[in-house]
Order: sequence, then structure tokens, then C-alpha cells
Amino acid sequence: MEEKRPDPQLFLREEIQGETPGKGKLKIFFGYAAGVGKTYAMLQAAHRAKNAGVDVVAGYIEPHARPETMELLEGLEQLPLRELSYKGITLREFDLDGALQRHPRLILVDELAHTNAEGSRHVKRYQDVEELLRAGIHVYTTVNVQHLESLNDVVSSITGVTVSERIPDSLFDAADQVELVDIEPAELLERLEEGKIYREKQARQALDHFFSQKNLAALREIALRRTADRLGRSPVAPLEGRPKSSEHILICLSSAPSNAKVIRTAARMAEAFHSQFTALYVKTSDTDLEEDSSRRLRANVRLAEELGAQITTVYGDDPAVQIAEYARAGGISKIILGRSVQKRGLFPGKKSLVDQLSDLAPDLDVYIIPDQQQKPVPRKSPAHPAREPFSPRDFLKMLGILGICTGMGFLFDFVGFTSANVIMVYILGVLCVSIFTSGRIYSLLASLLSVLIFNFFFTYPYFTLLSDPGYIATFGVMFLVAFLSSTLTIRVKRQAVQSAWKAYRTQILLETSQKLQKAEQQEEILSVTATQLIKLLERPVLLYPAGEDGDLHEPMVFPVNPGDSLASCLTPAEQAVAKWVLINNKHAGATTGTLPSAQCLYMAVRGSGQVLAVAGIAIGEKAPPESFEKNLMIAILDECGLALEKDRMSRAKQKMEEAAKQEALRANLLRAISHDLRTPLTSISGNAGILMENGGVLTEGKKQSLYASIYDDAMWLVNLVENLLSVTRIENGAMAIQKQPELLEEVFQEALAHLDRKASEHTISVQLPDDLLMADMDARLIVQVVINIVNNAIKYTPPGSHIQLSARRQGDNILVEVADDGPGIPDEAKAKLFEMFYTAGNDRGDSRRGMGLGLSLCKSIIHAHGGEIHVRDNLPKGCRFTFTLHSSEVNPHE
Repeated sequence: MEEKRPDPQLFLREEIQGETPGKGKLKIFFGYAAGVGKTYAMLQAAHRAKNAGVDVVAGYIEPHARPETMELLEGLEQLPLRELSYKGITLREFDLDGALQRHPRLILVDELAHTNAEGSRHVKRYQDVEELLRAGIHVYTTVNVQHLESLNDVVSSITGVTVSERIPDSLFDAADQVELVDIEPAELLERLEEGKIYREKQARQALDHFFSQKNLAALREIALRRTADRLGRSPVAPLEGRPKSSEHILICLSSAPSNAKVIRTAARMAEAFHSQFTALYVKTSDTDLEEDSSRRLRANVRLAEELGAQITTVYGDDPAVQIAEYARAGGISKIILGRSVQKRGLFPGKKSLVDQLSDLAPDLDVYIIPDQQQKPVPRKSPAHPAREPFSPRDFLKMLGILGICTGMGFLFDFVGFTSANVIMVYILGVLCVSIFTSGRIYSLLASLLSVLIFNFFFTYPYFTLLSDPGYIATFGVMFLVAFLSSTLTIRVKRQAVQSAWKAYRTQILLETSQKLQKAEQQEEILSVTATQLIKLLERPVLLYPAGEDGDLHEPMVFPVNPGDSLASCLTPAEQAVAKWVLINNKHAGATTGTLPSAQCLYMAVRGSGQVLAVAGIAIGEKAPPESFEKNLMIAILDECGLALEKDRMSRAKQKMEEAAKQEALRANLLRAISHDLRTPLTSISGNAGILMENGGVLTEGKKQSLYASIYDDAMWLVNLVENLLSVTRIENGAMAIQKQPELLEEVFQEALAHLDRKASEHTISVQLPDDLLMADMDARLIVQVVINIVNNAIKYTPPGSHIQLSARRQGDNILVEVADDGPGIPDEAKAKLFEMFYTAGNDRGDSRRGMGLGLSLCKSIIHAHGGEIHVRDNLPKGCRFTFTLHSSEVNPHE
């Protein structure tokens, strides 16, 4: 028997096309150096896919001086490149919009770690690839080991070359396939010498620097190990196969240049241990960082976020204490620190951070990452250092306090107190200056002036400065005590300010949660969110609600101050960024790698599975939000997303309930029609048959009786159909209420003229104390209400019963009553009497059963008029129906 082997092309086509709808697959051709054959292997795989019937397009292939590689482009559709002008040079870049418009099944994008030219949508090419994947397009791409973020410093230490173009490890680990393209280092060097990788001049430079046998062997080993490690890191690997770890790794964020290496080392260790990873920033009460240091700190925060760290900020002036306390509270097991070369002097200085942590947290494992620099980097002062603004008010406060201290000194000297008491007065004065002024300069100046004033007025010889050398030590001690006391006071003040800000921001988050729980409508939810964001950031906020049709609505603008212009944030270009965020469910705009030239930072307000709104935070020329502020901002937007989703679910539930109610109404109508129409239709057809078959032999009286029976059954059907049509119109909201002043007398007369034929068997009376009694109503509908209630009394009371129809004024309303002296209605039936399809009983002489629509229709009509309808007993017997209408005054001139 011949074995049936699977078709490899069919298998390849099923592999590419069998993915989850809406999400593309990523395959990375991975190598340890340029020239190993990544692009060649990618093009070969593209030809195999094309032969299998897959729509393949070459989006971008790096131009190579390798003829055998470029020959493989023949036969593949190539997407035109996008040309950008930069400083007089024309650059050719991958056309992302063209690729999305072409939307092939598979696209080839070479050099994943490439940095795009200025003016592109994304800063990095890997962000272009992520957008292609979200659009459902499969991507083949290439990358080298030195471009992985976590391995950047390792490769740099081996080769001495720092690579600036890098991709996050998370993208590499999340790839659906990674194919290692590998050749022996010796063969790679042969290819380089033969000119198959670079041109002759470039090849010589590469051989002298990067391409050495030792470097290539080390890079190859790293690439092999990283490919193997990916199997354990990959999110598609079985989770139950990964060991659970209780380790928790902590690193400290700083503006030091070596901090990036510490972050990457910690990230690799966290992956190895499968542990939590936290990046802690200790913010002290010192002055703000210089511009360069602040920029490095922001870069390190972004790096830690990309590598999966949870960013946390604490406040305090002793970093060692803050780190040890956080480690104890957060269950930290390992901490990774960087250590630079420290200056040595004659006297032992302050303990290093490592030594302090060893004393404060002896159970904590501390790992030291040495800095490769041979000497500490000197701190550079900015060209124009930031100075505290001079305040004449604070200066006068300082002079006033020193003047008061001098007056008290003269008083102590007059009383005979020693000069030591005067010194204490001046020290107290310096503390007061520290408390009541807002700058360090005033405390320093007060410390110096207090020494000089004490020397000038209270030391012999008087009114001279530093004339007695014996007081120099006293003056020095006095200055140091005053200065240290003022410094500690200022530090306590700044710590109090930091604590107050932290408490304020935390209170904003708690307040947001409470207010969003009370908000009900989408507009109110977004308004509360914007108000809280403005409180937190003090920046204008724009919120774009997302409609259920998948498009953005007009933005809701919330300026910080009324009257502020936000025209720059409402341009078509800015709205296009918000639209991109809605489609891709990613942050974009200012401070991000996507469309960074925007004026606002746009963030998605997410529900469980979709974007419910887009928030725009105006950045402009201001500094980007701090990491702590950003975390709170994300938390507020997440709370907003939950509230919006809850509101949508509530409205969807309401629609479902209304639909279920409509379905139940239709089902009940069908049930009632199928059961309750049978009796009158059978009676009509039977009586008509008798007349047709025996019309010649029947007496005239018998014929009239049959005619009357047919008429009664037909009228019952007519009234039933009218009630059915009215009920369905009211339930569907199609009945328009057109109210105008109407006389009750005319309404009653119209209703009495259209009563049931058996109304003559009852005594019906009308009682109106005022013939000009008027009410606002839709007369046609109120006539139907009166007819239904009176006919109900006629049907369920014996012949000869009295039915009274009356109306009288009751405050601003008109009270209409229909009373009878029949058998009445049981108490248990009164609560359900106005429900649809409810009938109190079937004790009727004509054997016709009501459908229970008449009184339900009356209730709907009266409620639509803004009135109420009730039923109660009519003493001594019978029942009394009452309903109210809004009264209207009579104009005697009309």
C-alpha cells in the first residue's frame, strides 16, 4: 500500500494562514553578526511561501553588496520606499502606510532594530512591525544578537563597541518563530576577506575592530544561549512548565550613566529566576536635577519599563534607609546596585550605599555591578545654574527677625544676663528665619549676620568687628550651630512638602475611585476623570469618547484655566494621533516613540477588550510627567475604563431587558390571540352559518338575535384590535402625545357615545360641579381611557347597576372618577389589575374572556400624560377607578 505523504507547500500555507484572526505572526531570522546569511535565509523562506500560494511582498530589504542575496529579490513584489528629506539628504525608508494599504499576507522587513528617519510615524522600525502585526499581516524580519536590549552591555564589554540601535527583549521573546542562522566564525571571516559582506575599505575596518575570531566566537555563544533561553521565556510555552519563584529583585534608578547596565543585568537575572522585578527611585528633598541628569533619569526609567520592571517612587533624604524599608515591606530578596570608583582621602568618609544596606538589611542579598569607568565622572554645572528667586518680602522678614533678636539682646544685657543667653536668642532667630522664609539663602545669610551683629553689639570692644581673637572660636561655633539648625529645619520643611504632595496625589486616586463609582452617564464619567487628571498634572486634558461604531466622537476639552486656548491640540494632525491610538490600543504622541512631534500625550482608556476613549494630556514645552505621576495617571484612566465599561454593560443590559420585554409582549399577544379570539370568531362563523343555511325558516326575532350576537362579537374584536394597536404603539414609543386644553364635559359626552351596546342595561350618570372644568390632555386617548374603564364596569357588574362618571379639581390637577355599585374587586387582584394580560375573573354571561389589555392601556396613557391611576373600594359596595390630569384654566375671552 502506497504511503500518502503530506504536501509540504500545503503545510506551509496552512501554517501561515491558520493563525488567530486579526493578529499577524512574526518570524525572526536571528544571527550573531552581519554576514551570517539572515537576509538570504529570509528571502529563501519568502520564495517557499510564494510557491505555496501565499501573497508575499518585500517591504524593505537593506541594500547589500552581495549579488547572490540581491538576486533572490527577483520574482518578489517590492513595495516602493518612502523618501524623506533630512538636512539636505534624501533618505529612503520603509513605507508603513503603503504596506497597510497593500495589506499582503506576508511582508519582508529587513533590519528590525533600525532607527527611522525624522518625520516617520514611529521612531523605531520594530514599532512599524508591531503595527503590521496588529493589522493581521505576517512579518519576516532579521536581527543580530547585539541589538537585544538586555545584552547590549554584555556585547559592548566583549567587542568594545556600543550599539545604539536596540529592540526590547519582549518583542524577541513574543515572536512566533525564531530561526537561528549560524555559520562558523572562520567561514564568516573568509567571506569578509573575500568582500562578500562589506566593501574593501569597510571590510578592513571591520577586521581591525569588531570582526575578530575571539569576538565572533563569544557572540556566537551568546546567540546560541539566548535562542535556547527564549524557549523558557516565550509566552507561548506552557505556563505549568515554568517553575514558580518567590524571588523579588530590586534595582535603584538614578541619573548615573552606569545605571543602564545595572537595569539590564537585573532584567537578565529576573528572567533567569522567573521573579518579580522592581525599579525604585528615591527622590530626596534636594534641588531639582540638572537638565542632562534629568534626561538620563527619564531614559533609565523608560529602559526599566521596557525590560518589564515595575516603577516605584519613594521620598526621603536617606536613600539607604528608604531602600531598606521598602525592601523589608515589599518582600525584596535581592538588590542589584552599581558601584563607581570613589575618591580616597586622608580621613575615612561616609559609608558607601552598599555598606549602609548591609548594616540596615543584613538578610538582603546585594549584588554589585562594577562601573567600567576608571575614575568618577565629575559633575558638570549648567551654564546658567538655577537660582532661587530673590524675594524682598523674605529678606525683610529676615531683617525683622534679626532686629527683634537684637532688641532682646539689648534687653538681656540691660538686665544683666550673660552673653551666652544672647547667643541662644540669635540661634532661635536663625531657626525662625528658616521656618518663615522659603529659601536656603536667607538662613545662610541670617547665620552669618547673627554672628556679625552679636560681635558688633555685644562683645568688647563694642561696635567693632573681630577685634578680640578670643571670640573667634565662639563665633565659629555659633555660626556652625545656627547654620546646621537652619539646614535641618529647611530639610524638615521640604520633607513635609514632599509628604503633602504624595498624600495629595494619593488622595486624588482615592477620590477618583469614589466619584467614578457614583457617576452614571458617559459624559459624567469622562468629566470626573478629566477633573482628577487636571488636579494631578495641572495640564489641559482632552477626552475623545469612542462610539460603539468604532470611531471617535468630538473631543471634550478641559483647560486648566477657563479661557485658555487649546487650538494647537485640536488640529487634524493631533486628532489623527488620537485616532491611531484608538485603532492600535497603544500610547502615542509626545514623550513616546510613536508620532513624538505631537503636542499631547495620547493614552488609551481601555475596557476589558477594547478602547472606550482616548485621553490627551497637553505636554507642549513642559517637562514630561514623572514616573510616579504617570503611574497614577494610568491608574485613573484604568478606573475610568472600568466605569465606562460598567456604563456600557448597564445600557446593554437595559436594551436586552427591553428586548426581552418586547419578546414577552409578542409571545403573550400571540398566546392571547390564539386562545381568546377563538370564542368570538367561532360564534360569528356559527351564527353566520345558521343565517346562511336557515335564513328562510327563522323568525324575525331569531334573526335579530343572531345579528346582535354577530355585531357584539365583531365590536369586541374591533375594540380588541384597537387596544392591541395602542399597546404596541406605546411599548415601541411610537405614540405621540399631543396635549392641549380640553373640556371634561365634552370628553365625557364623546366617551358615552361610544360605549358598549349593553350600556343601556345600566344607569350611567355624569357629575361635574363646574361645566367649564378643563385639563391638558390628548382628547382622543383620554376618551379611550374613559371608554375602557366604563365598559369594564358594564361588563363586570350586573344589569341595573349604577355607574357614575365625575370630575373635580384637586390642587393643580383634575381628579376623574368612575364608580359603580357592582360586586367589587378582591384585594389580591387590585395590585395586579393594571398589569398586561391580567384578568380578575371570567364570570361573564357571554362566555367571552377579556385579554387584560384595556386597563393596562389606560395606565400607560395616564402615565404618558404625567398622571396616576388607582382603584379602590366604593363604599358600601362596588369599586372606584380614579386618575389625575393636569388642570388648565379657562380663558373667558376665547
